[in-house]
Amino acid sequence: MLVYTTYPSLVEAEQAGRAIVAMRLAACVNILPGMVSHYWWQGEVVRGEEVVMLLKTRASLADKVCAAVRERHPYDTPAILTLPLEWVDPAYHAWIVAETGGNPA
Repeated sequence: MLVYTTYPSLVEAEQAGRAIVAMRLAACVNILPGMVSHYWWQGEVVRGEEVVMLLKTRASLADKVCAAVRERHPYDTPAILTLPLEWVDPAYHAWIVAETGGNPA
């Protein structure tokens, strides 16, 4: 399972991502700076510079990961999306499961 979100700054994304990994809710987070977003907010089109965060976790932890992201997010309405995966390399999957405290299924 991937969880996708955005943050307004690299510092905020790194703080949240590190905390979520430390909690063993995600095996890894990837933070991609330099994204430009255009979106509707409060009746107008807004341009913002954001940071993408991808969290790699197990499907059984998706709700907890989303809650942890929401708790550490400065936005009123953060983009938090779960993306189920069609296929994952078995060795990588085993690593994700091990690092998130689970037993491989």
